[in-house]
Amino acid sequence: MKNKIAYASLAALMAAVIAVCAWITVPAAVPFTLQTFGVFLALMTLGGAGGSAAVLLYILIGALGLPVFSGFRGGPGVIIGPTGGYIIGFVFICGAYFAAEKLAGSAARNKKRRFPLFETAALAAGLILCYAAGTIQFAIVSRAGGNAPGILSILSMCVFPFIIPDAVKLIAAALIAQRIKAILPKISKTVDSH
Repeated sequence: MKNKIAYASLAALMAAVIAVCAWITVPAAVPFTLQTFGVFLALMTLGGAGGSAAVLLYILIGALGLPVFSGFRGGPGVIIGPTGGYIIGFVFICGAYFAAEKLAGSAARNKKRRFPLFETAALAAGLILCYAAGTIQFAIVSRAGGNAPGILSILSMCVFPFIIPDAVKLIAAALIAQRIKAILPKISKTVDSH
């Protein structure tokens, strides 16, 4: 029971971390935030199931109206707005990670591959899917609003400026997740002893 409570608490804590990361914003057509860093950190720290629970909790509380998205915004209007596809895209990052985790588990049983290689590749693949979901929604909402930028213009606003920063966030999250995972067993023992 204590383990389940601790697990749920860590997922809630990571959802809060993603929210704080969303508030660190550089305004743009698609704002620069640390949200993807928070998503990467949640998945690499808690694994596919726990990290996905944290991300889904974050999206849910934002959709319900709590101001956890960039610019201290919340509500369904953000999800269906021009940049909401990137928030929905976080689910694709979780799916890619979870699939890689399962595949790596099968490979590990066959002693063919180690998970860290899958972990980084899965998050990168999930990020590409996130870019795709966000960019498609941005294009659709922009056209519906009477603004119809070309595909190159959309990619210049929505994808190209984010590639290097997101790669840096992925590396930083991997390094920090390793340190957190190293101390989690000590924290768990402390909680179990109380």
